[in-house]
Amino acid sequence: MHPFELRKQSPLLIVISGPSGVGKDSIVQRMMERGFPFHFVVTATTREKRANEIHGKDYWFVSEDEFASMIEKDELIEYAIVYGDYKGIPKAQVREALASGKDVVMRVDVQGAESVRKLAPEALLIFITCESEEELEHRLRERKTESADSLSLRIATARKELQRINDFDYVIINRDFHLDDTVEKVRAIIDAEHLKVHHRKVEL
Repeated sequence: MHPFELRKQSPLLIVISGPSGVGKDSIVQRMMERGFPFHFVVTATTREKRANEIHGKDYWFVSEDEFASMIEKDELIEYAIVYGDYKGIPKAQVREALASGKDVVMRVDVQGAESVRKLAPEALLIFITCESEEELEHRLRERKTESADSLSLRIATARKELQRINDFDYVIINRDFHLDDTVEKVRAIIDAEHLKVHHRKVEL
C-alpha cells in the first residue's frame, strides 16, 4: 500500500483495568465529561446501587435471576464474581459499537481483562495503578464503602492483582490529584495505536 493512500482505521477495543481503588471509574467518568469520541460500555452487575450511581450510566443494576438469564443465553463477553457480586459485559453493546466504527472503552477488573484478551486477542489492555501498595491500601480504606472483612479481602485481592501487570500492553500510574494527566496518557496511547502501521483488528 502506498503511504499516501487513505488508511481506514479499525476501531479499537480499549480495556481500562487495574485493582480496586486505583481510580478506573474516575478515569472513565472524566473521559466522558470531556466528550472523548468513544463508546463507553456499561457493565451489568448484581450488586446494590450506591447513592451516587445512576442505572444505565454507571452500571446496569440487575437481579441475580436476570444475570443468570444473560449467562444462559451467552449474552456476555465475560463475567465474574467480584466480592460476592456478579459483573459482566454485554456482547451486543460492544459488537454494535465496533460495527459503527467507534472505539469502544470498557472498564473491568483484572480478572475480566484476562477474559477479554482470551476472547479478543487484539484488544488494547491498559493497566491503571497507583504509586505504591501502601497508597492503594490507603485509598481503599478511605473509600469507607464496605465492612472490615470485605475491606481486608479487597486489599489482599488488589495486592495479588498488582502482580498481573505483565499481562497488559501499557501501564499508567494514576497519581492523586493528577486525574487529567492520567486521562491524557490514556488518550495518547489510543492516538498512538491508531497511527501504527499494523492496526489491531478486533473480532468478536
